[in-house]
Amino acid sequence: MTLRYQTGVAALIQFIAMTVLNFINGIVSSVQGCTNGDGCLGSVTINLMFFILITFWFAILAVLGYAAQDRRSKGITQLLLAAEILVVLIALFDTRHWPNIFGLISSLIDAGLALWVAILAFRLLRAKGSRITTTKHKHNPAT
Repeated sequence: MTLRYQTGVAALIQFIAMTVLNFINGIVSSVQGCTNGDGCLGSVTINLMFFILITFWFAILAVLGYAAQDRRSKGITQLLLAAEILVVLIALFDTRHWPNIFGLISSLIDAGLALWVAILAFRLLRAKGSRITTTKHKHNPAT
């Protein structure tokens, strides 16, 4: 199955991957906070709130992805594209300020997945509500 315009499927993959990665990153960060003596309860609470916020954000993006794919609405697709570009920018900023190696890996995967969904949204936007095909225009010299 090729994902030429299936922003819903791509956004769902992004949602699942980022939820799992942020869950693991939250556990790693909480363990580091507890072992460093920074206050275990505070570290766990902040990481839990961050995990809920991130999960909610990527759930919204998944819903937007499915809406853009299903309705082929220019406005929804533009909103999805803008949100994904925002995710790419934030993820690239996070790659410069990573707290541990797993945070860097998560940020790079986040940027890659967001860029993938943004490209699909851009292709959907360019199609103007019709099917996305990869036709090659051949020049016919006889005509």
